[in-house]
Amino acid sequence: MIECVFTIDYEIFGNGRGALRQLVLEPTEELMRVFAQANAPFVAFVEVAELEMIAAHGTDEAIGAVENQVRRLRAQRHEVALHLHPQWYNARRQGDLWELDYTEYNLCTLPNPRIREIIDRALAYLRRLLSEPDFTPMSFRAGNWLFQPTKPVADVLVTSGIRIDSSVFKGGRQRSYGLDYRPARANSYYWTFCEDVNLATPGPLLEIPIFTEQVPFWKMLKTKRIALQQKAHPTPGSRNSRANRWLDFLRLRYPRKFDFCRMTFRELTGVVERVLQEDRLTPDTYKPLVAIGHSKDLNDLDTVVHFLRWLRTNGIPVTTLQEAAARCQGLSTAISESKGLSEGHAVVPVSDIRQARARRKA
Repeated sequence: MIECVFTIDYEIFGNGRGALRQLVLEPTEELMRVFAQANAPFVAFVEVAELEMIAAHGTDEAIGAVENQVRRLRAQRHEVALHLHPQWYNARRQGDLWELDYTEYNLCTLPNPRIREIIDRALAYLRRLLSEPDFTPMSFRAGNWLFQPTKPVADVLVTSGIRIDSSVFKGGRQRSYGLDYRPARANSYYWTFCEDVNLATPGPLLEIPIFTEQVPFWKMLKTKRIALQQKAHPTPGSRNSRANRWLDFLRLRYPRKFDFCRMTFRELTGVVERVLQEDRLTPDTYKPLVAIGHSKDLNDLDTVVHFLRWLRTNGIPVTTLQEAAARCQGLSTAISESKGLSEGHAVVPVSDIRQARARRKA
């Protein structure tokens, strides 16, 4: 069985440049319209650190409208999830630009008290924004997909009530930050984990990765993808880090994320058609296909419209990460036997997720 999960990273550029109205508010409004017409949900990974800092300093006139949009996303039963670029929390304003603290770029490498402080602060902001004191997002995505070393952040996520991660893209490599998701290629479409997100083991967290195909590197050199890449403002880095980025890219087969903003309609449908061929052989295996996009990349809504229609024509449901978790066979058993639960970590029952699905259908 196949389901598609659309996720969008709700953010401006990674170096703090860009206006909320053009890069977040307006494109997400259009996306909400498209998904409402298709009667389908998506997952909004809200980058809360940048929104909190922009709100605190009053640096963008659209921040109030953006915060209201997050509330409407929640009210319309899209999944509001947690996305964090920790370099924002020590940011300083220099003239018209933000100066971010890149010493805190990878949340996983920070001291444990600092990790706890950042996640607690992010959750507190979301709860104030939504006027829901007990709100805890079900899902998490690390900034720049950096979820290694896993254990320091995983422990805090579990004790905070977060149960799903979607940071991994199989085969991913970032030498400058020590990210290496190549071992994850041995895993299936989802898995539980404890201390290392690459290793499928009984644990309190569920990984539903961004769906990725290993393709010849030249398939990444497409007009649409290159145009969006050129539009982005690069994150400051040393000459060595830039060289590492080229080394990450220059390999015979490259992990191409299932990106509904950067891929063409033919590329998107081609991905699903290949999984459909596999599904005919293993129809009892649940296959959640997590697609990624970024609000700042939403320049081609027509492709999204046609792709949603194609999915419906081919009988492929569109769901959220929270709802997909309920379909992961054996999940509740694996979690109940995990080390995390034995240490007193609470687990959201799968029945609660099924009830959420029933309310959506109602």
